[in-house]
Amino acid sequence: MGVACLLWLGCNGSSRDAPSRAELRGQRPLEMLVATDAETFDPRYATDAVAVRVTRLIHAGLVRLDPDTLEPVPYLARGWTWLDARTLRVELREGIRFHSGTPLTAEDVRATLRAFASQAVGSRHARVVDAIGDIDILTPHLLVIHLLRPHATLLTDLELPILRADEATGAPRPEGSLDGLGPFVIARRSAGSVELAPASGALSLPRRGVTLTTVHDENARALRMHAGRADIVVNGFSPTLLPAFEGAHGVHINTRHGANLTYLLARTDRGALRDPRLRRAIATAIDRPRITSTLLAGRARPATTVLPPQHWAHTHATEWAFDPSSARDAITKAYGHRLHLTLLTSTDRLRGTIARFLAQELSEVGIEVDVVPLELGTLIGRLSAGDFELATLQLPEITEPNVLRVFLHSSNIPPLGANRGRVQDAQVDRLLDEGAETLDADARKLIYAALERRIRDEALFIPLWHEDHVAVVSERAQTFVPSADGRWLSLAGLPFSH
Repeated sequence: MGVACLLWLGCNGSSRDAPSRAELRGQRPLEMLVATDAETFDPRYATDAVAVRVTRLIHAGLVRLDPDTLEPVPYLARGWTWLDARTLRVELREGIRFHSGTPLTAEDVRATLRAFASQAVGSRHARVVDAIGDIDILTPHLLVIHLLRPHATLLTDLELPILRADEATGAPRPEGSLDGLGPFVIARRSAGSVELAPASGALSLPRRGVTLTTVHDENARALRMHAGRADIVVNGFSPTLLPAFEGAHGVHINTRHGANLTYLLARTDRGALRDPRLRRAIATAIDRPRITSTLLAGRARPATTVLPPQHWAHTHATEWAFDPSSARDAITKAYGHRLHLTLLTSTDRLRGTIARFLAQELSEVGIEVDVVPLELGTLIGRLSAGDFELATLQLPEITEPNVLRVFLHSSNIPPLGANRGRVQDAQVDRLLDEGAETLDADARKLIYAALERRIRDEALFIPLWHEDHVAVVSERAQTFVPSADGRWLSLAGLPFSH
């Protein structure tokens, strides 16, 4: 059914000469500042952004995602072939070893996938492998995965870190001591600091170590960068603060368009917002270019659809017209009076400013909006309980379009999922089901194009913008750029400093 994938060399840098141990010892580690500590470094349980990004430096999967398009490409796997809609044949690269020196085999893959699915292990990522049934091992480097049902996202799902077979079902290792296959290993941990050292046996041997230092305060991070005491900060500064780094001696700003979506969520099953005419009027009352060019300092792109433009499944659409006059007329004809709604947002200063600007724009078309800032836990609790009318939210990593199923399919209304807008649309359900079961990439793209048209026509989500990933870096790290999903894999390919 499918054609075997070709070996991909772009991510692992295997074409360059590996640095010697003496050279590595002479390299001072890069210092990377993060705003929060990771909850755990065990990939079976890591869910927060820092934890996920660090575990992908320590561990590796059968695939990695292209840093721009997020298409799955071979990594530990040499390639694969779809034998039919429920059967995937996977060939592993030979000569790959864990950090301990233990060779990677097909048994490690089988044990890992079973561990992620095991109730006894209790992985927070069990849903990712719930379509996998039997796994046959043909040779130490060849296996066949049998699915319980057609599951088009399997290749993206195989980005999950592969663990050593004898450790896969063991007790949690929050300190990060599980044997890995990634370019780094945790060398030392202390309060607010994690030292990553280059790992032997990896597909690529980094040319220097990295120290992650937690600095909660934005101004403190800025002072450390200006003083030359740090090398990398990713998405750690408000857009309006970034101009202070432009032209600063020894400091660079690197960006990549992000595979994320900031959007306005409406409760679609009750009240005035049940009417798609009102939701469409709100969509046209928002001046996206003005917000992205001012409050976001040009570090975001107005969204035309849910999927970002560089995503492999994106389909071009015209920009949402900013037409407050038409929005005002539509609201007047539908309701004949001014409406009053509440808008939930986070307590983040920038998000609060944006929410108040949105409220001002909606006020100009006849909707009075009360902005309610909430801590994240309280915000999610109210959304899940349905105690809201409008909310500003972000999907931080749209790596696979099937993630929209969690937020839009009628089977995922809370408490069963995250369809917090209570969308119940038979056409949306059908398209999401087809997208999850169709293997052909071109056919899937057509399905998701139809889905995006339906979302847009009914304003089930109101897309606002896609924010860039912004790295402020020193001379020593000037080539570092995060990937479209915000991950840090390019740390492994940075050149020597001078």
